[in-house]
Amino acid sequence: MEARPNIGMISRLLHTLTGFIVGAGVVLLAQCTAIGGQSLTAATATNTVPEWIRISKDKRGFMCAASGRTFIPWGFNYDRDYKFRLLEDYWEAESPTVVEDFREMKQLGANVVRVHLQLAKFMDAPDRPNEKSLKRLGQLVNLAEETGLYLDLTGLGCYRKKDIPAWYDSLGETERWAAQAHFWEAVAGRCAGSPAIFCYDLMNEPIVPVGKRTPGDWLTGELAGFNYCQFISLDQAGRSRPEIARRWVAQLAAAIRRHDRRHLITVGLLPNSLEGSTWPSGFVPRTIAGNLNLICVHLYPKTGQLKEDLKLLQGFRVGKPVVIEETFPLGCTAPELRQFLEGSRKYAAGWFGFYWGQTPAELSQSTSIGDSLTAAWLKLFQEMDPN
Repeated sequence: MEARPNIGMISRLLHTLTGFIVGAGVVLLAQCTAIGGQSLTAATATNTVPEWIRISKDKRGFMCAASGRTFIPWGFNYDRDYKFRLLEDYWEAESPTVVEDFREMKQLGANVVRVHLQLAKFMDAPDRPNEKSLKRLGQLVNLAEETGLYLDLTGLGCYRKKDIPAWYDSLGETERWAAQAHFWEAVAGRCAGSPAIFCYDLMNEPIVPVGKRTPGDWLTGELAGFNYCQFISLDQAGRSRPEIARRWVAQLAAAIRRHDRRHLITVGLLPNSLEGSTWPSGFVPRTIAGNLNLICVHLYPKTGQLKEDLKLLQGFRVGKPVVIEETFPLGCTAPELRQFLEGSRKYAAGWFGFYWGQTPAELSQSTSIGDSLTAAWLKLFQEMDPN
């Protein structure tokens, strides 16, 4: 029986709701300088060098390394724009848009932006990174520093199936893990010196399959043209699924640590990752925690089961800080999400929602259900800002 994604995957149905947005004109609030193409440079810098972030002394949250101030991650997933384009689709040709979006997220109260890097854009071969994309990533890190934001760098994305190179899908488990390690070595090598990295997220919603899958069949959960979940192996081969997950996490964490021994490491977990879950992902938090600095879970509370959702969240506390890396009023109302977030403060140390490039003012001009949900979320985000 195959492990299936749960709430996190279902949440992507929001794409269907927001797909009917009529794009408003973009007001360019930033200027870009051409240096071998447009560079991501904020029009107004914060003039504040970000502090390095570390785990707090009580192991339940985060702190600024130099000042000792408490740091509460409060931010957005910037996984696409409202036109359903992935970041790499427009971050060069329309770099002013990225600059403007970062400024808007900062103005809304965010201190962390989660970006989702696509493997196909960063790897030209199993052991050959794409230098152009790495340079672009470096510019994005500079933009984060200048804007006063931290980055949650989520890697190994294979969200759009048609973009995935044939060589990658044809790799066996050992070779695929090696290619993924090369990806993380390249990213960590480029980002190790910047304090603006909050964490490296090894992969979004990985799954260890039960039994055996068809060769090359690495993706699952296609919704609205994107695949947010992927398998890390295709053949259980008699092994324990949590042990496969542990070894995968250990190998990729080691690849990062060869170049960067300071930044935090995590992985974006589906809510069905706890032992005893229906269709468990195989990524048991307690089993993989030894190679991670924090535990990230994707939770979308549902009307009528807020207590159950909070109890589920509590299960992810395994001696490491917990961050709700994805949430949104999809299965509940905004007031119910507020109630969930308030209750989650006992267990979580950070929270990320979504931002797709439209301000509350722009969203207010739309009549679509998706835009109404997003507007309600952004209003709640501003009102509940813990910082």
